[in-house]
Amino acid sequence: MSKYKSSRKLNTFIENRTIYSANHAELNVFETQQAAEKVDLQFGFPIIASMLTGKKVMHLKNKDAFEFFPGESVVLPANEKMIIDFPLASIEKPTQCLALGIDPDKIKETVALFNENSRIEFENDAHNFDAKSIHLHNNEQVQFVLERIFQTFLSGNKAKDVLVDLMVKELIIRLLQTKAKLMLVDNTTLFDNNRMAFIVKYMRDHLTENISVDKLADKACMSTSNFYRTFRNTLGESPIDYLNAERIKFAKRLIQNTNWKFADIAFKSGFNNISYFNRQFKRLEKITPNQYRSLFNSSYKNQVFS
Repeated sequence: MSKYKSSRKLNTFIENRTIYSANHAELNVFETQQAAEKVDLQFGFPIIASMLTGKKVMHLKNKDAFEFFPGESVVLPANEKMIIDFPLASIEKPTQCLALGIDPDKIKETVALFNENSRIEFENDAHNFDAKSIHLHNNEQVQFVLERIFQTFLSGNKAKDVLVDLMVKELIIRLLQTKAKLMLVDNTTLFDNNRMAFIVKYMRDHLTENISVDKLADKACMSTSNFYRTFRNTLGESPIDYLNAERIKFAKRLIQNTNWKFADIAFKSGFNNISYFNRQFKRLEKITPNQYRSLFNSSYKNQVFS
């Protein structure tokens, strides 16, 4: 934790965020130093969250509120909104939590690889699984891999990306042996062999083009109203919201890997209006593009020189 403390930069007392990035994963460390209620948080990619210190009370969709302690994990699909209470946070005893975001394609790749080579074994009888059950209590193997990933991000090792990639695969396989398996498999096989798979791929391949719902419906050979309804029911959000989230993910990679102006990054990511780009970035990431670049640069420099 000493390396984390030296690399973090405190900008706020509630859910202060430090970012560490690799090729297929992004680690966010959140620290809260004062009691608070009803703090909302949302990610545009699947995440596994793990408590480091303190206590949270989590309010998730279609699930009773529950207390979240160190040694426990929560697995969430992309765009799942969280409402969080921090009843015990203080400057002397902050509440700290890490949230590891994983590229959905990496999840799908690992699930396919695992199914080719082994049969998924479950912790408990499969009939007792609840598809909405995503709160993992004291799973030592999952926690051990998460701790190794955290330490690797902090180490600044030149082989960091390769090591994190291997550990993320291990983490996914560990999660496939828990009750989180249903959420992972459901989200990675959701698009197989249907028109939505084609549309999602088309959107990702044409991010910089002017894409309308009418155009997507035409590509799917569906009426606009039927396409919109089917897309929303399948992915849980509108086609434009999904497209914007993909564009923001692409923009984040450009921010990490270039020194381009934000107007150029917005244009390269498919946004024709810098103000709209800024609003969408803030909506999805809870910080501005400039704040994201500052956080990433600060985290990267501390990894390199620590």
